[in-house]
Amino acid sequence: MLLTITTTHQPATDLGYLLHKHPDRFQSFKLNFGNAYVYYPEANLDRCTVALLLDIDSVGLVRRNPGYSGDNFSLAEYVNDRPYVASSFMSVAIAKVFSSALSGKCKDRPELIDTPLPISARISILPCRGGKKLLHRLFDPLGYNVISQRHHLDAKYPQWGDSRYYSIILENNCQLSTFLSHLYVLIPVLDDEKHYWVDEAEIEKLIRYGENWLSKHPDNEIIVNRYLKHQNRLTKQALLELGDFSDDDLDSIISGEEQVEQKLGLNEQRLTKVIEVLKESGAQRVIDIGCGEGKLLRKLLAEKQFTEIIGMDVAHQTLKIAHDRLHIDRMTDKQKERINLIQGSLNYRDSRLEGFDAAAIVEVIEHLDTSRLRTFERNIFEFSSPNTIVLTTPNFEFNQKFENLTDGKFRHRDHRFEWTREEFKTWSLRICNEFQYCVEYHDIGETDITLGSPTQMAVFTKTN
Repeated sequence: MLLTITTTHQPATDLGYLLHKHPDRFQSFKLNFGNAYVYYPEANLDRCTVALLLDIDSVGLVRRNPGYSGDNFSLAEYVNDRPYVASSFMSVAIAKVFSSALSGKCKDRPELIDTPLPISARISILPCRGGKKLLHRLFDPLGYNVISQRHHLDAKYPQWGDSRYYSIILENNCQLSTFLSHLYVLIPVLDDEKHYWVDEAEIEKLIRYGENWLSKHPDNEIIVNRYLKHQNRLTKQALLELGDFSDDDLDSIISGEEQVEQKLGLNEQRLTKVIEVLKESGAQRVIDIGCGEGKLLRKLLAEKQFTEIIGMDVAHQTLKIAHDRLHIDRMTDKQKERINLIQGSLNYRDSRLEGFDAAAIVEVIEHLDTSRLRTFERNIFEFSSPNTIVLTTPNFEFNQKFENLTDGKFRHRDHRFEWTREEFKTWSLRICNEFQYCVEYHDIGETDITLGSPTQMAVFTKTN
């Protein structure tokens, strides 16, 4: 896979300073999926071209990541287009090999950082699920001149029709860091695929590299949705971070899970039960992990027993909405001392979560990838380790009682799993044995003799 970047800026060899790659050297870089090579086919005062060549070890990649496949047939892991096309592998290579330029850093010639350059990039083969129209929709608003050539499925048999592959040239006059950020984000968006797990960390990357242009792009929702692999929860969080929703818009958005459960009033029953359990525990300092827009926080504030209340969520804009809906700006100084909102992720250890009497984790765990559960367990039960942990999650067995859920379907499209009662108990008992907690269970909502209740709650209490 080959990407070339050319400039006619005078002197053109300034490109080497911006990229931190000397034009007279051939350089190689070891990546976890193969090798990247950087060299300059031409480098003179009038014209300079840098080439980034990827050599992807597709067999080694499958051996390290068994079971991964973007396509649904038995040999897809070995028979695919990944070694030959621009994809998320290319984005990773840009971020690793051209990290300084992508971040807008130039140690030797800092005045070049903000200098617009005439730049032309050629991508040998680019998959575009959406065709030429999408290609122009994404790049035209950013000021690019796009030249594209679509390839036949087989040049010998043109009657087979066109493929989704293009050779393209992108021309613009802009800062090199901006140019690279466009490539970094939009290459996997056009491919509509990524070779690695996508979670909350991808939102941070997207915001970082799209900071100066993504919020203004007319098709930013398409870009965000594809970049985050069509995960509704992550897409909404990212759009909130970009400020793409107003408060009125958010008020009109009802999640799929709420649509399923709203007839039963489950959310209100859950929150009421959580408050009841927290009061009985005697807790005074409480943290609401995954607090969202502050519904539980409002109920906690109404109880004088809770002297310190922290709400944590991964999305900055969601916290802003919680701040506004709780009317924190209108509180007295004494009231403000009781409440604090912090941004954070369950994927990382956070010392701010330590030292609390109790933690509430309401309808959060089912949104985590199963590969991230172990990190969650240690962060909460080992490192944070409050005396009481109140955790709720859907009961998968009860789903058949909902008219609009087909067999095997989860209550929300972003749920990575939903546990049966037995699975939930097996998990919670393992937690108790490993981290020195005991547990008791509560049913929330109307209970069916055979299927149990729609929401299951575990209350963990430290034993030492």
